[in-house]
Amino acid sequence: MMNPAIRDWTGQRVWVIGASTGIGAETARQLLAKGARVALSARRAEPLQEIADGKPTALVATLDITDHATVLAARDQILQAWQGIDLVLVIAGGYNEMRADTFDLAKVNQLIDLNLRGVFNCLDAVLPGLLAQGSGGIGIVASVAGFSGLPKALIYGPTKAALINLSESLYLDVHPRGLAVYLINPGFVETPMTAVNDFKMPALISAGTAAGSLIEGLEAGDFHIHFPKRFTNWVRLARLLPYRWYFPLVRKVTGL
Repeated sequence: MMNPAIRDWTGQRVWVIGASTGIGAETARQLLAKGARVALSARRAEPLQEIADGKPTALVATLDITDHATVLAARDQILQAWQGIDLVLVIAGGYNEMRADTFDLAKVNQLIDLNLRGVFNCLDAVLPGLLAQGSGGIGIVASVAGFSGLPKALIYGPTKAALINLSESLYLDVHPRGLAVYLINPGFVETPMTAVNDFKMPALISAGTAAGSLIEGLEAGDFHIHFPKRFTNWVRLARLLPYRWYFPLVRKVTGL
């Protein structure tokens, strides 16, 4: 167990960034059902209000993860209401299918802003406070696409690979100071982001199932939370292969 186990969510102050759809929305719903206080953040207020409706332990704090000032404003709103934050889950992110013959620098920069710089915006907002209180945790959602190179992931994959590296480095820095770090690597999950895919998605799971696995990993104190394991373990194994075996395997499996 690399992080403290979470045995009771009652009263836990959890900030879910990217809570409007998909894994983020389902994670927020399930944590609220478990008794946590959950701050819901995303750009659009309407879906957040729907999740929060009738739940006194929910707090809506809109932001744009690519806009540093709005992230800081949302943090200040939460701190004013709760006087602290116990767990931050950075789930917000995006996907752009890209191959060499469709390379688009504008889309590259857009996804770097969303998937990478946005996470650093969140870290800047919460790290000082968490370090000062000497407790709490940060979970960062990357992807199994960050393990190694894949077709159609010319920019998505590198941003997620960077988040894997970031989470590992962050753990080494803050774990000795009492903070938990969770690296969260989903496989294929039914979300608006994956709905655009025109290829076979092995072991596709629902957002609700994904959120349940994510929360189970948090409760167990895992550093690396990945799901569904019947798929993610194969991807982890594949990255250990020599490249002369890895590249033909990827071409065979994906047909790309």
